[in-house]
Amino acid sequence: MQEKAEDKSGAPGTTAAMSMLNYQVNKGVDMASSYVGGLSGAFIPVSEDQGMIEAAECGALTIEKLEAMTCVCSVGLDMIAIPGDTPASTISGIIADEAAIGMVNQKTTAVRIIPVIGKTIGDSVEFGGLLGHAPVMPVNRFGCADFIGREGRIPAPIHSFKN
Repeated sequence: MQEKAEDKSGAPGTTAAMSMLNYQVNKGVDMASSYVGGLSGAFIPVSEDQGMIEAAECGALTIEKLEAMTCVCSVGLDMIAIPGDTPASTISGIIADEAAIGMVNQKTTAVRIIPVIGKTIGDSVEFGGLLGHAPVMPVNRFGCADFIGREGRIPAPIHSFKN
C-alpha cells in the first residue's frame, strides 16, 4: 500500500480548490452590494504567502500550475522570481500565455515575474517589507523564440458582444 503523500498547493486539485474559493468570494461580493467595483477573487503572489513559498521551494508549485490557476481565479502571475539568465523570448512567451488566458476568459490579467540577475533555480531572493521573499523557480527549458519572433499581438478581451 502506498503511503499518503503530503498535501501541498500545486498538487492535483489545486486549480479546482482555487476555483471554488473564487466562486464563493464572488458570490459573497454579489450578495453584499449592488455597487461592486474592482477585482474580486483570489490573488496568489508567490513571495507574499508562506504556504506558496514552501510549495514553490519543494517543487509542488510550478509556473505552469500557477498559470493554470489563473484560468479560474486570479488576475495573473505575481511576484515569481526566475533565473536571471532566462531568455527574453521565454519571458515573452510566459506573458503571451497569460494574455491569451485573459482574452479567452474575458478578464484582466497581468504578469509580474522577476528575472533575478546572478541567481539560479533554488536560490532565494529577498524583496523586503510586505513583498517578502521567493525561491527562484525554474522556467520551461524549451524555447519559443520562433513563435515570439513572428510578432503580432493578442487582442484584448471583448466585452461588447455580450449586449
